[in-house]
Amino acid sequence: MLSCNELGLGHVSRLIPLAKKLAEKGYQLFLYSGGTAYERLKKEFKNVFQCTPVAWYENAHGIIVPASVLNILFPMPIFNYEKGKFTIKTSNAMETVHRYYNLRKKIRQIKPKVIVSDGDIHALRLAQRWNFPSIYITNVIRPSLNFFPLLIPGERFTERYVKKCSKIIIPDNPAPYTICEYNLGDINTIGVKDKVEFVGSFTNMSPVRGFEEHIFASISGPLGTKAKLRKIVIPVLSKLKTKSIVSLGETGKRATSKIGNCTVYTWLSFKERQKYMANSKLVIFSGGHNTCFEVIKYLKPSICIPTQPEQIANAQKMQGLKCSIVAENRDEVVHAIQEIEFRREFYKSNVKRLNQYSNKFRGLEKAVEIIDAIAAT
Repeated sequence: MLSCNELGLGHVSRLIPLAKKLAEKGYQLFLYSGGTAYERLKKEFKNVFQCTPVAWYENAHGIIVPASVLNILFPMPIFNYEKGKFTIKTSNAMETVHRYYNLRKKIRQIKPKVIVSDGDIHALRLAQRWNFPSIYITNVIRPSLNFFPLLIPGERFTERYVKKCSKIIIPDNPAPYTICEYNLGDINTIGVKDKVEFVGSFTNMSPVRGFEEHIFASISGPLGTKAKLRKIVIPVLSKLKTKSIVSLGETGKRATSKIGNCTVYTWLSFKERQKYMANSKLVIFSGGHNTCFEVIKYLKPSICIPTQPEQIANAQKMQGLKCSIVAENRDEVVHAIQEIEFRREFYKSNVKRLNQYSNKFRGLEKAVEIIDAIAAT
């Protein structure tokens, strides 16, 4: 039984190749998620079940922490960008109850050998309650950078389930090149060191070299996040002499528009995304964990515009490794582009070194080995 968080598409992007590898080995799979992640899983597998999403309170300015704290217990009005009107967002407490019972509904029929959760604490709780072995795939345990104090009690509460799972798979490099380092915290202090396995990225990190024809910007995440990034990125790129490509990550009907020298796509296929990233001078993105490894694979300097704490931590680590520059607004994006243009070889050499280290690991294969071992006990 596999379940993944649906905040952004990073979790489901990891779960799909992992599930395919497990299916190749003959396992019968039952997959759970909500929102767009559920739709993605349905296109790839049988036995896919929908469960209630649990989401932050977020608008065009990003995650609103005070509102998110209130929304833990109380419904809140929120602007729905898809419908273009205000709606009521259900409380996290109610979302949690519904999600747990969605996951539990078929548990007696499935009787899984192991429950694999990518970022879904509810699945770990289910495993503990019903005495099934569980494996947690994550790049966040105890954030230590820009984590809001109001959320610490909730984070500590969820750790109780993390500590009781059989294994914790970190799809990242071991130290000192762990991209999610600031999101993990001290695993010794937390008390999970003996369960943690740094397996490397699930992405094949063999380097891909392309041309340097344009700037590529990947806009992803929940609708509020996308709205914020669009307001920063497109006005900057549209005024440059350099050609640029923007992917908005909006599923459904594909549309293309051109603003100045900037071409905006609502959606790119996987192959198109690969091509545009490979042939870019630099990549602009929000600091998502999976995309960090994409820019490393394609040997690209990058600019990170983080919109929430996890991305801030990833972005700071990438900047500390001299592979990326963190920006928060239009002016900072302009300066970052100029800086990378001026010191292009410096940034490229640092990304190349990081790629050489990352390419030593085969994260997907190692994760399957771990799941095999737990399922066999």
